[in-house]
Amino acid sequence: MASAKQSKKLRILLFPFFATSHIGPFTNLAFHLAAARPDVVEATMAVTPANASVVQSVLAPRGLSRSMVEVATYPFPVVDGLPPGVENLSTVTAADAWRIDAAAMNEMLMRPGQESLIRERSPDVLITDIHFFWNVDFAADLGVPCITFHAIGSFPVLAMLHLMLAGVHDATDGVVTVPGFPSPDIRVPITELPEFLRNQQIIDGATNDRFKSAPNRCLGLAVNTFFDLEHGYCEMYVHDGYVKRAYFVGPLSLPLPQATASTGSSQCIDWLDTKPAQSVVFLCFGSLAHVSEAQLRELALGLEASGKPFLWVVRSRAWAPPEGWEERVGDRGMVVAGWAPQTAILAHPAVGVFVTHCGWNSILETIVAGVPVLTWPMVFEQFITERFATEVLEIGERLSPDGAGVRSTRYEENELIPAVAVARAVARFMEPQGAGDAARSRVKELSAKAHAAMEEGGSSHRDLHRLIDALMDARAAAAGTIP
Repeated sequence: MASAKQSKKLRILLFPFFATSHIGPFTNLAFHLAAARPDVVEATMAVTPANASVVQSVLAPRGLSRSMVEVATYPFPVVDGLPPGVENLSTVTAADAWRIDAAAMNEMLMRPGQESLIRERSPDVLITDIHFFWNVDFAADLGVPCITFHAIGSFPVLAMLHLMLAGVHDATDGVVTVPGFPSPDIRVPITELPEFLRNQQIIDGATNDRFKSAPNRCLGLAVNTFFDLEHGYCEMYVHDGYVKRAYFVGPLSLPLPQATASTGSSQCIDWLDTKPAQSVVFLCFGSLAHVSEAQLRELALGLEASGKPFLWVVRSRAWAPPEGWEERVGDRGMVVAGWAPQTAILAHPAVGVFVTHCGWNSILETIVAGVPVLTWPMVFEQFITERFATEVLEIGERLSPDGAGVRSTRYEENELIPAVAVARAVARFMEPQGAGDAARSRVKELSAKAHAAMEEGGSSHRDLHRLIDALMDARAAAAGTIP
């Protein structure tokens, strides 16, 4: 029976959370698993119907067919306040984002559809997002090995875990220090913590215990990072007993999609071609953040006053700049509504700094490209990741100065960053022989290490193959146990 079992491909079913920032890395992981051993691995992305197009948008630039990475769907539950077809944090309003978070963590709502798909597909391996912790239990019931995958890095995940275990009630002057971390001390105001850490009331005690222990009940953990980037934190996973095994397999956006080289016909790239090297300020705040009209106005005026060329991706297609702004800025600035090819833009030699919300995917992409950052975090773990970029890696600086006002993971608590602060931060960072040049030198060193990690024989390449080997061994050990 065992030999017959191993004569077929290793069928892996992957369950990402309902956000483009998670679906993208999960899809790239599926691609790398299948591409590493095409004769051995069969990878399938498990998503709700409205998220199938997100998977395809990630696969399309790689020129992949469904024969390499398949897509299987299960129903998104009916959720009060969410219209049909709204199944992704990127497509929901700021006021309703919590509804998707709450649904994702609701075992009674989510588990039936996921279990039904698992039984239908009968996979050899489950790879699940941490949100769906019950999949770990179900995999154990079926005798199927399970891997937890973190789409964000070791530093923010472990910081949140340490704060969750220690609690945040003993804050001094409204600021907490992450316990158990190596130097430097990481201090975060309460207002800048994710909601589940701020209110400590998201899920009940028993469920919380299952959630926290899920990774350690899995075969192992895979993370979208590379060892040389976070080695001091990567080692903490196993050393501190959080997981049995850990595999660091990123940056999963590498190797760059072949289409990146052919984006020269895009307006963004054509415009960048007209600008001097390292002269352009690139601004993009990801697919989740909602920026107020008042803040967009201040940002526009600040970019104008900075005197620097800029390429600015504005999520809202309805936003209108201040009167006369476009005429005053002229060809020095370009505004793109909705979406732009971020990877290709960061790779362009004209880009001198990336103003980023500190989403983990964006941090990895700017490291791969060797571009320093000015940070403007907005939601979830982004304020924690900002500390990693500015205080640990030192590849950039905060855009807003200390004392400029309250920054918060709650949309309504944020205070405006005025235009004068934006202009001053951008102009100072771009000065020759200034902070930007020092940060650029450091990030270019990390860029070389990121590429080396994903190349044959590199640390992430080795860990990917170690992961596949471990899964094949686990399947052999579990042969004959799946109903």
